Formats: sequence, C-alpha cells, structure tokens
Amino acid sequence: MEPLDTDTGYATYQPRPATPGSRLNWMFIFPAIGLLLVLIFIAAAIFQINLSGIVDSLVGFMLLLFALLIAALFWALAPSESNQ
Repeated sequence: MEPLDTDTGYATYQPRPATPGSRLNWMFIFPAIGLLLVLIFIAAAIFQINLSGIVDSLVGFMLLLFALLIAALFWALAPSESNQ
C-alpha cells in the first residue's frame, strides 16, 4: 500500500486589489440610458411620433435616474474599507 500524500498545498483565496476607479466603471450605464432617451426624442421628432401619452412616465423615469445617479455617486466616491 502506498502512503497517503499529506503534503498537498492548498491555494488560498486572496481578492485582487481594487483599482481606484473600479467603482466608477459601472456608472457608464447612465450616459448609455441618456443616449437612448435622446435617440427616442430624435426618432419622435423625425417620424412625428406622438409622445404625449408617455411624457409623465418619461419625466418620472428621468427623476428616478437622477436620484439613482446621486446615490451611486455617493457610493462610488466613498472611501473603501481598505483605505480608511
């Protein structure tokens, strides 16, 4: 019988160090949503699409995006736990 190999090395998990702007990278979604809204307004102007039925929803959506942007900026610009 062969002896058991008890000298195995186990890999330990160490998180990668975060780059300073890594929390800000995902916030590129806000300009993308803004670009989509601008394209909707341009298409409505070119093709004479009536948006009067959804104006209230669009304004509410833009207010929600603004509040999310402010909250996300506070979160992204806050010092991380390792920097405190």
